Amino acid sequence: MSEADTETEHPRLPPLPQTHRNALSLLDERYQRDSPGLFAEMRRRHGPVVPVLMAWDVPAWLVVGYSELLQVTSDPDLFARSFRRWNLGEHLPPEWPMWPLVGGGFATESMLYTEGEEHRRRSAVLSDGFARIDQWEFEEFCRRASLRLIEEFAQEGEAELILAYAQRLPVLALGWAVGAPEKYHDDLVTGFLQLMGAVEGDPNEGMRKVQAVTDELADRAMREPGPHIAAHLAHSGLGLTREQLSADIFVSIIAGHQTSANWIGNTIRLMLTDQTHTNALTRGRRSVTDAARDVLKDDSPTQIFAGRWAVRTTQLAGTTIQSGDLVLLGLAATHQDPLFRPPGQERHHSRAYLSFSHGPHGCPHTARTLAEIITVTGIETLLTHLPDLHLAVPADQLRWQPQVLIRALESLPVRFTPPVTSADPLGDSLWL
Repeated sequence: MSEADTETEHPRLPPLPQTHRNALSLLDERYQRDSPGLFAEMRRRHGPVVPVLMAWDVPAWLVVGYSELLQVTSDPDLFARSFRRWNLGEHLPPEWPMWPLVGGGFATESMLYTEGEEHRRRSAVLSDGFARIDQWEFEEFCRRASLRLIEEFAQEGEAELILAYAQRLPVLALGWAVGAPEKYHDDLVTGFLQLMGAVEGDPNEGMRKVQAVTDELADRAMREPGPHIAAHLAHSGLGLTREQLSADIFVSIIAGHQTSANWIGNTIRLMLTDQTHTNALTRGRRSVTDAARDVLKDDSPTQIFAGRWAVRTTQLAGTTIQSGDLVLLGLAATHQDPLFRPPGQERHHSRAYLSFSHGPHGCPHTARTLAEIITVTGIETLLTHLPDLHLAVPADQLRWQPQVLIRALESLPVRFTPPVTSADPLGDSLWL
């Protein structure tokens, strides 16, 4: 899109700064087709800090350097979290399609966009809520939920695993942890997909759909104490308003849902297409956990995270970032940095990956553990009960969703031999 088109279609936007006149758009089809290749090109052309354009040619800076991303995420006094600092915020109308992903809508009130002491207090309470979840009980619930979903398609001999399994399992698991009854799960999945741009429709409408659910959950949590995270937030002494509580419930679910759903899909794809994993698993030398952690390094479900805003004009790796500029975290791109992945090492086993971000605003460590439990338990259960699972189409026909922040498959069609017995022959007994 040219500058003239931008001014005609979106007259409220100021002209592009000189630094972004020839910047690459994150809506470029090359980004959807081959984001690793595009990240490598960006690094060659610009170094660790890259000028990019978002929807409506809105400019931002994408950090693709490993040490530079650590610098940005470790210094909230210079690269702050509140989108209210954005020097373009007042120019973007509510219908801008990426608002739900950078702080617009009701998520404005969430802990995610707070700073300083307020962020420390609210994030500590949320982390404590995740830490209170018994991990064995959570894993057992994930296994039971996985079995329920598998039974829905096991006798068909084929399935599309993204919508039938990968997108649904995290909602069941996180819904249990947060306190969302199952009647809300379908609305949450469709709302998440819509606001992330994974399906047709207005992302802002997807946000409103999710808000309707989280508002009800907030009302319920404020009325009724309980063991789940929503009630813990409501009765923690923070004095959250209903709007703040609803927004924090939203963040608690969507952050884990999108990460886990696409982590599941990307890991299953790897295990069905990469000879290293299929052979090693057959010999019992590599686990699902190994494959899942390889995905975090090589095919991270969170490609880019938005974002941080410069508190004052500063230099980052020799690039001038103006006060109020938006800085995007290139989480996946940093894993290609030679500092993280030394040249010539195709298989690199460092666990210092940044898929969960870093610093005081990174994903809580307890939440990361739960995301891995969802992912690994879901895949192990699937492969146990459908051991001859295989792709129903050639691997090169798999397509990625047209999203900016998330790397997710549009579909994952598979075939398998229907199991002879029930997926759960022992029934509901927990005594094994």
